[in-house]
Amino acid sequence: MLDELEKLLAGGRVMVLSGAGISTDSGIPDYRGPTGARRRGQPMSFREFTGSEEARQRYWAGSHVGWRHVAAARPNAAHQAVSQLEAAGLVHGVVTQNVDGLHSTAGARNVVDLHGRLDAVVCLDCGDRRSRLGLAWRLAALNPDFERNAVRIAPDGDAEIDPSAVSDFRVPACRVCGGVLKPDVVFFGESVPVVRVEAAWAMLEQARVLLVLGSSLTVMSGYRFVRRASRDRRPVAVINQGPTRGDGDVTLKLEASLSDALPPLVARLTGTDVREPAQL
Repeated sequence: MLDELEKLLAGGRVMVLSGAGISTDSGIPDYRGPTGARRRGQPMSFREFTGSEEARQRYWAGSHVGWRHVAAARPNAAHQAVSQLEAAGLVHGVVTQNVDGLHSTAGARNVVDLHGRLDAVVCLDCGDRRSRLGLAWRLAALNPDFERNAVRIAPDGDAEIDPSAVSDFRVPACRVCGGVLKPDVVFFGESVPVVRVEAAWAMLEQARVLLVLGSSLTVMSGYRFVRRASRDRRPVAVINQGPTRGDGDVTLKLEASLSDALPPLVARLTGTDVREPAQL
């Protein structure tokens, strides 16, 4: 199977579509395991977040814990492999459904963060956009005695917190207008910004092959690119553990850990080893 994948990618112009599975070896859990079953309840919806002050308080309490976990994560061998394939001229761009920014940290240059970035915060009232780090300091100052034991960390930087610890959690407002702050990520039920979708479509139009890494393709925002590639008779290769929604559309599928499969593939295609994450 690796031989077939090597032949498919050797011609270059590969677009990578990555999901939560590429970041699991960095310590960030995915939404679904190999069986495809959801690991946790429904994530916070955009409607709930914007419609309820209590929901925003609950979200920011969990995110205050979860953000530190995601911010401390480092790229793993799979992220590094993608950046080296890009540097070698084989991958021409990455569309990621993840919000952790690890592709860019690993050195990938042409990245579309389809669902946004958790390291930024935007005001829903005036549009002011700032670093998440500044908000983290403000949250810590307002909640110095907050109970920090999360029940479970989620891939979107949220965490499940004991409800009894949330009721007194204080959430700061926008420094510019006093409005509502939201992480600059796409919530469940929220539309992906048109500019990002257009950038992803343009990338696919230039691609010869679509390579899906670590995504179950359950969400249409990612699956639509597989459908379009299949419709346009572009080869679609998938490396993932477990079934995907796009299994009927793919040309080739490899059931494997990305950190196991990608380094030997890079060695075959570029003649170089994948650098260890510690060397980044």
